[in-house]
Amino acid sequence: MLEGRLERPARLFLVGESALVAASLQEWTDRLVYTADAEEPATFERAIREVAAGAGIEIERESPADVLPLPSAFAERARAVDEWRSPSLAPSTLRLKVFHFDTVSVAFRLIARGDEPDYQAVLAFLRNGWVSLDKLDHWLAEVLPRFSLDPLQQDPAEFRRKWKGLRQMWRALPARSPDRVP
Repeated sequence: MLEGRLERPARLFLVGESALVAASLQEWTDRLVYTADAEEPATFERAIREVAAGAGIEIERESPADVLPLPSAFAERARAVDEWRSPSLAPSTLRLKVFHFDTVSVAFRLIARGDEPDYQAVLAFLRNGWVSLDKLDHWLAEVLPRFSLDPLQQDPAEFRRKWKGLRQMWRALPARSPDRVP
């Protein structure tokens, strides 16, 4: 539907719960959160808004980069939506390619906001192996010092408090993963 409205290539990056729904790990979400890289940005934005309005879907364009500094190599950690479901060996010829935005960056963005649905999305990322506590700790060591230096001015102490809360929530879940070891 969206691709049929595009004349030039575009990449759609799903963020948060939107990625979980696309991977069939969550039944629904109340809005599609995305960011995009399009050769014709205005045409893409108009097309996605028209498709969403026609389907009665609320959309929100937001990149984790709009909210906090991103860890290095975040672009390389984006994954094609089909990669975590049924990988295809055939190269895509589609004008629209859909990706999961780097789940490390998304996890940090969701933790920074700190709403209950955000924590649940990060826990789903952990449960499904999209991220691990070790990887998050590794990348957090890189980005946390930049929080207060970045023009976005995230409070590092507040983030640490939320990070600690998420870790406690993860450890309180029934053990299924070596990541749950304190």
